[in-house]
Order: sequence, then C-alpha cells, then structure tokens
Amino acid sequence: MVVETLESSCEGSKRRRHVNGGDVAVPCSGDEFSNGDINAAAPGVSAKRARVSREMTFQDIYGAETLLNGDDDEEDDSDWEPVQTPMEFINWCCVNCTMSNPGDMVHCFICGEHKESGILRLGSFASPLVKDTGLIEVEEKYGGNSSETSSTAVGFDERMLLHSEFEVKAHPHPERPDRLRAIAASLATAGVFPGRCLPINAREITKQELQMVHTSEHVDTVDTTSQFLYSYFTSDTYANEYSARAARLAAGLCADLATEIFTGRVKNGFALVRPPGHHAGIRHAMGFCLHNNAAVAALVAQAAGAKKVLIVDWDVHHGNGTQEIFEQNKSVLYISLHRHEGGNFYPGTGAADEVGTNGGEGYCVNVPWSCGGVGDKDYIFAFQHVVLPIASAFSPDFVIISAGFDAARGDPLGCCDVTPAGYSRMTQMLGDLCGGKMLVILEGGYNLRSISSSATAVIKVLLGENLENDLPIATIPSRAGLQAVLDVLNIQMKFWPSLAISYSKLLSEWEACLIENNKNQVKKKLVRMPTWWKYGRKKLLYNFLSARMNSRSRRF
Repeated sequence: MVVETLESSCEGSKRRRHVNGGDVAVPCSGDEFSNGDINAAAPGVSAKRARVSREMTFQDIYGAETLLNGDDDEEDDSDWEPVQTPMEFINWCCVNCTMSNPGDMVHCFICGEHKESGILRLGSFASPLVKDTGLIEVEEKYGGNSSETSSTAVGFDERMLLHSEFEVKAHPHPERPDRLRAIAASLATAGVFPGRCLPINAREITKQELQMVHTSEHVDTVDTTSQFLYSYFTSDTYANEYSARAARLAAGLCADLATEIFTGRVKNGFALVRPPGHHAGIRHAMGFCLHNNAAVAALVAQAAGAKKVLIVDWDVHHGNGTQEIFEQNKSVLYISLHRHEGGNFYPGTGAADEVGTNGGEGYCVNVPWSCGGVGDKDYIFAFQHVVLPIASAFSPDFVIISAGFDAARGDPLGCCDVTPAGYSRMTQMLGDLCGGKMLVILEGGYNLRSISSSATAVIKVLLGENLENDLPIATIPSRAGLQAVLDVLNIQMKFWPSLAISYSKLLSEWEACLIENNKNQVKKKLVRMPTWWKYGRKKLLYNFLSARMNSRSRRF
C-alpha cells in the first residue's frame, strides 16, 4: 500500500523537546525542505501525520486512492453532480501588513493593499490599488556609477530567506522572508541593486568572531537549532533548521561590510539581512533576534583599527541587547530613539536615565517616546538637539545605523509616522560624521511597502543622490517629542556639558509655549458663553461671569 509506505518512511521523523525554554521538533537526518512548500502540523498532531501531509502531493493522493479502491474508479460517473453548498468567505492575510481580512474584501482594510498586489515583484513601486498584472510597470532612469566602480556595497544572500516559522499559522509571523523580498524587489525595480551597488560575497561568521559578542553557550544554543525542524527561544522568537545558518550569514555580511568600509575599499554599505539582531544580548535570543549583527560589526571595525564607533538605533523598539553589550564600554557610543511609554512598550527598557554603568556612563543615550504617532519632525528635532551634538563631541571613526523601519508610517507594530523622507534626512545628517564611513544594518520593519520605500531612500542617500526633501531644516516637534528631548538633555548634559546651552534655550521655549497654551485655553472658554444671555433675563449673570473671566485672562 502506498499509504503504508509513506507512513513507514516517517518513523522516527521528529520528536518534541524543549531547548532554552522553547518547544523543539527533532527531524530525521537528511531531511531538507523549503518552508514555503510545506504545511506544518497543528499542535497535538502526531509527527507521522504531519510528515505525510507535508510530502504527499495531489498525484500521491490520487495514486493512493487508485491502489486502495482497485477498479471501482472505472465506474461511469458522468451523471455525477456536485452538492451545492453555500459559499463561504475565507479570510486572507494581507501580503503587505499581514493583517487578516474578510474573504469578500479586495483591499486590506488596514493598509489598503490589494489582495493580489505585486509588491513582492516590484517592491514599493507596485500599485497598492490594483492586481499585479505581471507587467513591468516602473522603469526608473538613473545616473551614476555602475556596480564595478560603486562606492556603496550591499550585503545580501538568498539563503537568509530560508529562515521562517515552520508552523503555518492563521496569522503570519511579522518577521518573515517577504521583508527581504520586498526590499530586494524595490531596489531591483529602481535599478539600484543589482546595478549601482557593489555586491558583497556572503560567508558564515565563525564561532570565534561571535564569541567577541556572545557567550559560547549562546552560540552553541543557536547552532543546535539546525538539528530540529522548529524551535522557539521565546514565544515570538522562532527558529527552523536553516535559521542558525541564516544568522551566521547575516552576522558574517555585517562583519565583512564593516571591514570593507573602514579600510576604505568602499565608502559605505547597507546590510540587507535577517534575522535582525539588536535585541540579542550577551547570552540570550529574543525579539526575533538570534545574533547581534550591529555589535559584531562594531567590534570587527575596532579590530580593523576604529578607535571609536557610534551606533544609532532608530528601530521603534529599544535595542536592549546592544545596550547590554556596550553599556560599560566608552569606545562605543550607543544612541537609541524608540517608543517606551514608561516601560510599557516592548521590550520595556531604554528609559532616559539608562546611561551606562561601571565607567560607561554617558555612552548609552536613550530618547524614549512617551506615545505612538511620533513622526519626521520629532525624530529630526531629536537628531538636531541630542544625536548630532553628542555624536560630534564623541567624534567617531565609524558609524553604524541599526535601521529598523518599524517606526515608519503604516507599520502594524510601531504605529508611528516616519516617512522615507524622514529616514533619508536622518541618514544625510549622520553622513557628515567620520568622512561618511557608515554601515546601515536592517533591523525591524513589518509593513512591506514602508520598509521597501524607506530602505530604497536610505540607499540612494548612501549613493550620493540629492533627493528632493520637503522637510524643513528647522522643525517644530510635537509636545511629546519636545518633552522627551528635554528629559534626555537634562540627564545627558551631566556627561556632555555642551548640551546645557541647548537645554536652557529649549526649556525657556517650552515654558513660553505652556503660557501661550493657557492663554488660548482661557480664550476658548470665553467664547463658549451664549451671547444671547446679554440681552435676556440672564443679563446680570452674563455680566458677572464676563467680569470674572476677564480678570482671569489678565493674569496670563
């Protein structure tokens, strides 16, 4: 029997166990698969059943039925009619933002993307409103050097796409291979990469290099996942049998890009890598991150001769792993801008008073937003008054950007409002440091349209393009943005005295703003009294209240 053969081939195929606090399924040796071609078993389903459902094709099923049923299938069924059943609307998940939508909807009700959008083929250049036709809709002209003479390098390897969640769930994991596919499609459509950027050959980083950052136990734990079909370090941080290699490739690309840039073989670079890294600490994986790519790049740059390295992390989540690794290190300045909300936003770390420890005080700078919705003006304002003044005083030899694009407009996790123009402006502002020796490393970002357009804008800045940018040089932040910057300046000016003048000036402006606010509120209250009282039976009450409110307004 064919079914028996299929089942017998699955004996001992996988077992479940816990590694580092996570569930693990152990495969039989020599199993290879692409996660996109399989359906994972639901919890509680036996390994044998999961294995059969993964390997059987339609031809297998029909062939098995023929063997089981003999010649019964030869009966004439020409008069057979299907049973009419009510149509059911099956939910679909948006390819752009992963949100679930009713089956009768054509456009995502969250982001507006068409359910058959071409974003994975054309990146951010695909229309969000219409079905992908398979035609090339964009042909962007570009000038500048070819990849052979380019001063900008890009690190990418398709094997990183194999890192994916094994179990197919109703709602896709936000850290998914499509993130890289969309960015790569956008760069290709724009003629940026391949085309204008120099490709870097990928290599897997060595255990010795990783041990500059992580404990040997952590490195071994990540490597162990290659023996299992799937495993979880935390409830949201997964691995399959290809994840350890993907993490080594990502770290290896970042290390080699750092060396190429610092030694002058290229001017700058972009690491198009996953899994991300800034949550990975000395001895733990979390927040979708396995190895800390930015930390590896920083230490490799120092091994190549860089005395001082600046890491700017604009991912919407605080890079707790990067901070832990360098919080006692005065040769690496870590600056993070992120949502914090009093510790209620993941991962809960990154308050303004976390400044470093044991001699490293002042070399961790956290700009914690108190709410969502912060946008270009808030980020650029923080760059002007916190990031650049401290970075200039530090005078780095090498700059790394932990470039998460989950603070971008439309991101389902970040819920902020930074645009591609905002990201390109921040990149330009950092480009004046250390002669432009800069490595941009992809971290988070889960709206495909947002991350592909933002990454493309950043790489164009690295290529030296003068992008049209409508953002004003002098920006006025939101009230929450100004308060966050004032809090940071008040703490950090103890370590960076040059911030004191800026703090005093902004504080006086803040107080003037509050006074003006109070005046406006009083004026609004004045006009709320019904004017017809002045002429009716409530004339005395109107005159009495008017006199009181006028006396209050004079106090301001």
